[in-house]
Amino acid sequence: MENPETQNEELHFNNRIPLDELKAAVDAIKAQLGKIIIGQEDFIELLIISLLARGHVLIEGVPGIAKTITAKLFAKTLKTDFSRIQFTPDLMPSDVLGTSVLNMKTSEFEFKKGPIFSNIVLIDEINRAPAKTQAALFEVMEERQITMDGHRYLMEYPFMVLATQNPIEQEGTYALPEAQLDRFLFKIKVGYPTLENEISILKSHHDRKFAIPEDLIEGVLTPEALKTFRAQVQEILIEEKIFGYIAQIVDKTRNHPHLYLGGSPRASLAIMNAAKAMAAINGRDFVTPDDVKRTLAPVLRHRVILSPEREMEGMTPETVIDMIAQSIEIPR
Repeated sequence: MENPETQNEELHFNNRIPLDELKAAVDAIKAQLGKIIIGQEDFIELLIISLLARGHVLIEGVPGIAKTITAKLFAKTLKTDFSRIQFTPDLMPSDVLGTSVLNMKTSEFEFKKGPIFSNIVLIDEINRAPAKTQAALFEVMEERQITMDGHRYLMEYPFMVLATQNPIEQEGTYALPEAQLDRFLFKIKVGYPTLENEISILKSHHDRKFAIPEDLIEGVLTPEALKTFRAQVQEILIEEKIFGYIAQIVDKTRNHPHLYLGGSPRASLAIMNAAKAMAAINGRDFVTPDDVKRTLAPVLRHRVILSPEREMEGMTPETVIDMIAQSIEIPR
């Protein structure tokens, strides 16, 4: 019989990619946010994964559950610029992108950049603005640039959009087009805290007195370090059978009887990139089927549409995604 110590030594593996600094940076971000945010571990982890995978995030939840403050504090942990845009029904595209104004001294038009020109952009209540203003985000979210008056303006590195929306109050809101939803890597649903977490929230607020949360958060990640970490994430190994596993899941969404619309190839790429980042923050240089499964719901829930019959029955996209995941054999 083999010595247990020998068996343990065989279970250890050496990463091809040095992920210690990446993991330390992730832990530092979590520690900073943990000073203020209580009980939103999954939410914070998905934000970090999206940052490493170069994705944008749509955050959905009822008012008062720290969607906006978490996004603001997350941006504060990065040593970058941050801007916030409150979407309203009367907001115009120029209010977001910027506009050309006449310079009286030179008699020439100059482009005045809008609030979208930042690194981390928080869009509050994205579904409050009409389709024309929402469409202004299409190019900038996909290509990290805007085109205005024939000129192309590139976003500074890094560029990430965090958008919030309220699922309950639908008066005065506009549904996001499928093409825009598809540009978000994740749709994160934020729920109410547990009773224990709510007690901790009360104690934390009491202990902080009137301290401003942003003043307690320090920047721990530079753009240069982020660029290195993103390059490392792209080097994470994926075996052939994992490619097949991802493709089978997305393909099944396209011909599932409960779904009217399935995932596109962009959904497959999103799952792959998110799974790579998931592996990296867990200190592994290879993707496992579990990494894939953990990213399915946030990647697919806003990309698939239920058939009218299933929607009337109260079924959710998450239920169907789970059914599909369970119906496909996990690669060994």
